[in-house]
This record gives sequence, structure tokens and C-alpha cells, in this order.
Amino acid sequence: MLVAFTPGEPAGIGPDIAVIYAQQKINKNLLVFTDPDLLLKRAKRLKLAIKIKEGNAKLKGEISVFPIKLNAKSKAGIINLNNAKFVLNSLDVATKNCLNKTCKALITGPVHKGVINQSGINFIGHTEYLANLTNVDKTVMMLATKGLNVALATTHLPLSKVSKNIKTKSLTRTIEIIHNSLPLIGIKKPHILVCGLNPHAGEGGYLGKEEIEIINPLINKLKKNGYNISGAVPADTAFTPDSLKKHDVILAMYHDQGLPVIKSIGFKKTVNVTLGLPFIRTSVDHGTALDLAGTGNISLGSFKTALNYTKMLIKNAQSK
Repeated sequence: MLVAFTPGEPAGIGPDIAVIYAQQKINKNLLVFTDPDLLLKRAKRLKLAIKIKEGNAKLKGEISVFPIKLNAKSKAGIINLNNAKFVLNSLDVATKNCLNKTCKALITGPVHKGVINQSGINFIGHTEYLANLTNVDKTVMMLATKGLNVALATTHLPLSKVSKNIKTKSLTRTIEIIHNSLPLIGIKKPHILVCGLNPHAGEGGYLGKEEIEIINPLINKLKKNGYNISGAVPADTAFTPDSLKKHDVILAMYHDQGLPVIKSIGFKKTVNVTLGLPFIRTSVDHGTALDLAGTGNISLGSFKTALNYTKMLIKNAQSK
């Protein structure tokens, strides 16, 4: 059961995660898509011994690596624009290995979106990039921690563009994907609570009409089609303790409507899941942390959460 891992930005803490995780005395089943020299160099800086393996890493210090050469030299904490293509190439190759079933799933490390765009490559985020790479019409970004699942109707958009992207067709596909994907995590008929876009869910149209014209009519239609769905409700109502006890997933309309809540509850214990792909993809919930790269002063909490969640998803998929 090989799981692919792309460390992401080579100057960030992704390589550190691979090196530090390798110190565990377990059968890791992790295949790291990166430059072996990058790991060796980072291990030296961290004063940790590692051994690059072609086969399955089983012993302390061993790392199974699918070698992908850096485009340019990399130093911990210092960005090199010339390595932007390397980051995406790692994703491309890992994705191919998931599609051909060599790997059961993909865990992605943090990338630096700004750096990739500065290099001249249009990159919005992992969720959108993997959707395009696998030719699926729609994916859904969902973050999960103990007691809370938050999905997003829109992902990496400026706030000024969110309203224009709340459309019936797109929102319908988002809810369909959530409804069809959550059984994989053990929720057979998920109760979905939909947030409104506007304060007070539009206040009857006085604070915005997206709820009246788009969101609520769609919810009513899906209810008639057998969906267990409620809304639209104000976000400050959706995330109260009483509300969370009644619902399996909260659908937020935009990135910062939902993510601050879940990260405040479960930071370092939250996993990012892409629903709708032809394979399982999870991610850590933190950024590149350039200032911590090469220091050893990092937590593997989010990575371990992503890995454990991935193993659970693989097990559930196999039992279907």
C-alpha cells in the first residue's frame, strides 16, 4: 500500500517532514517524489541520518524516493524561482503514479503559490491543479478535524470575485460531490448544512439576494431529491456547538468563511481532502514555513493526521 508524498516547496519544511518522519521505526509505505540530494542535504543540516531506498522503507532512517531532479540548487528558507517547475513536475509524476495504481493515494506538502506565479506559471492551488491534471469537471476542497468537516463552494478566489462564482450549476456539483464522497469517510447519508454568502444569510434580501435567488431554491430542490441538506444559514449560526452536533459537514461559500473556524479548533490536527478526484488526495493544513525550514523546530502533527486519514480512506475504499 504505497502512499505518494510530494514535499512541495523545496526551500520550505516539506523536505524536513520527510526526513524527520523517516526516523520512525515503522513500515512507512511512503514514496517521496523529490530529489534525493535535497533530502540528504536537509538531513545533514538537521543532523539526522537517512538512507535513500528504491524499495519500501522499513527501518529507521530509510526513505523510499521516486527521484525527480531539482531545476536549481535549493537552500532551506531561501526561495529559488527556478524550482517552481520542479514543484509542479513532482505533482505531475506523483499523480501519474496514483492514476496507474502504483500508489494508493497522494499526500501533498505545502507549496508557495506566490513563487510559482512569480515564475510565470499560472497556479491557483493544489485543488484546482489536480482537477485539471486528471480531467475532472469539478473538485471540492474539504478540511476535516475531530468533530468538524468544512467544505468550500469556492476556493482560492479574491473576495471580490466570490459572488460571481456562486452559480446554481457549480453549487449543485459541489453538493453532489460532497453527498457522494462522504460515505468514503464512514458517513452514509451526510447531513449537509449550507452557509449563506451574506451576513445574516442576506436578511431576507436586504443584505444580498444570492440566498433568495440561488442558494435556497437549490437546497429546496435537492431536499425533494432525497438529500439531507439544510440552509442557508448565517456562518455565525452554522458553527455553534449545537449546530455542529446535528450536521456532518458545513458548506462554506468561500475560503475564509470556513477555514479560520476549523483551524482554530484543530490546527496541526486538520487534514485537507480533495473530493471528486479519481484517487485519494489529502494534504497538511499548514504553509511552507520558510523561517522554520532546516531548524528541526517543526511539528509532524498535521502530516501524521493527513497520513492516518489517508489510510482510513484507503481502507474504506477497499471495503466498498
